[in-house]
Amino acid sequence: MDGQPEARRYPDLQDHLAALEAADLVWRIDEPINKDTEIHTLARWMFRGGLPESERKAFLFTHVTDAKGRNFDIPVLVGGLAANPEIYRIGMGVPLDKIGETWTNAIAHPIEPVVIDNPACQEVVFQGADLIGEGKGLDMLPVPISSPGFDVAPYLTAANFVTVDPEDGVQNLGTYRGGLKASNRMAVRMSTRPGGAGGYVHWQKYQALGDKKMPCTAILGAPPAVAFCGPQKLPQGLDELRVAGGLVGEPIRVTKCLTNDLMIPADCEIVIEGFVDTEFLEPEAPFGESHGHLALEDYNMIFEVTAITMKRKPVFNSIISQVTPSESSVIKRVAYEPMFLNHLRNTLGIKSVQKVVLHEPLTNIRRVIFVVMEPGTSKTEIWRALNGAAFFRADCGKIVIAVNEDIDPNNADSVFWSMAYRCNPIEDIQIIPYRDGGHGPKGGRHGSDSTMLVDATLKADMPPLALPKKPHMEHAKDLWDRLGLPPLKPEMPWFGYSLGDWTDEWDDMAATALAGDYMENGRRTQQQQISGVKPETPVRNIQDIDKT
Repeated sequence: MDGQPEARRYPDLQDHLAALEAADLVWRIDEPINKDTEIHTLARWMFRGGLPESERKAFLFTHVTDAKGRNFDIPVLVGGLAANPEIYRIGMGVPLDKIGETWTNAIAHPIEPVVIDNPACQEVVFQGADLIGEGKGLDMLPVPISSPGFDVAPYLTAANFVTVDPEDGVQNLGTYRGGLKASNRMAVRMSTRPGGAGGYVHWQKYQALGDKKMPCTAILGAPPAVAFCGPQKLPQGLDELRVAGGLVGEPIRVTKCLTNDLMIPADCEIVIEGFVDTEFLEPEAPFGESHGHLALEDYNMIFEVTAITMKRKPVFNSIISQVTPSESSVIKRVAYEPMFLNHLRNTLGIKSVQKVVLHEPLTNIRRVIFVVMEPGTSKTEIWRALNGAAFFRADCGKIVIAVNEDIDPNNADSVFWSMAYRCNPIEDIQIIPYRDGGHGPKGGRHGSDSTMLVDATLKADMPPLALPKKPHMEHAKDLWDRLGLPPLKPEMPWFGYSLGDWTDEWDDMAATALAGDYMENGRRTQQQQISGVKPETPVRNIQDIDKT
């Protein structure tokens, strides 16, 4: 990682934004918009209002306020990475049908980053006293509330968290959620399931070594090629910054953090440096998850901020996630589908596979997969394709359906018609046991899962649906109409509601967050810090033990 390139040829976030504006793929909103109640609810209508995928655009909010009436001088971009596949394609810089090939090549031929001095991301620096107090540190950033009425804090949704393996020095970059607790503290959730977060593996190693603090840096507004690597779930030990270089065909420019030794993209918008506690955990959430339900309170990691740096005129990037379709699911689907197809056609040699479709609405692309086969394909090849799709990734393929090219996997009536008249259940359905439960709500049953057809009715109390509550969505719809945006066709469900697993305490915390007083929630959870438990331990499990 040596050498000092004169310039970069790949786009940073603001170059990407300019390209989107040139392509008429940005709605610019210049009137005051409340980050706590309006930004994500307004953008949510893009996914829940019946708009065709091709009509979705990015939102750029230039006059951001909050529940306390404060104004922020940093604009907020939502949908700028993947409101639709065309936006993602522009970020990748390749035709849509070349995305899978580009990913395959980048993973096979990564490029080492190059270090530069005086990076744009460190033009403005905040440390020490500049991080403490209202309007300072994290509290100076226009971080939206994603599901008003349920979320108990503003959350970083598009942050790429950088950690390093203390044994071999290889960095990992993962997209995790970060909930604000105080101006210099946030809680971070890193998945602990097998094949989950690389950052969690690093955390375990630091803990085993007896190190009380793990270096960690959250980067906001990374160049698109870097940002796309975060949710891609690359193999452990493969540095995402090297793969990002492979995506753009040149080294990613990096620089060293000011208060830890991590290397970060030099051309990102905002950098939050710090350390993650490896001894104590803190209650984190409720917060809406991509499986479509609220993630309830778990004990998760504490990120202590040591510095915030940024460009002189940064853009704050936020992602719409939770209930799918969403920006988060588009980022995954556009990359995953060609990778599944490449695996079936080229790795397994099943040339009769025409297309792979990951079902997106509500099911979060992982659970339901359609494999489109050529007419006349032999039964043995169909079953090889079904099994190949089901077990390509541990977290994908609960239901896998093979159809012919005349069936539209995105049309439920077409799929039911195919199943009704082209499938003999006793011969054409298999149920395969002993699969990991994967990413899903923690309400109800836990444990292993299977590849099977299921009764999808509610069997037990579940966390609320991860959408803003009805009054906030209704308000956002009125705002949408007043702004003269395209007509909406609301699709159920278009607002969040309780499915039984919800408490008055969480309702009160969500209301506190809506009032702009999320730090009160942070002070509450700070009193519950605890040691000796595994991250993602439900808070109520500990509370139930304390009551006995």
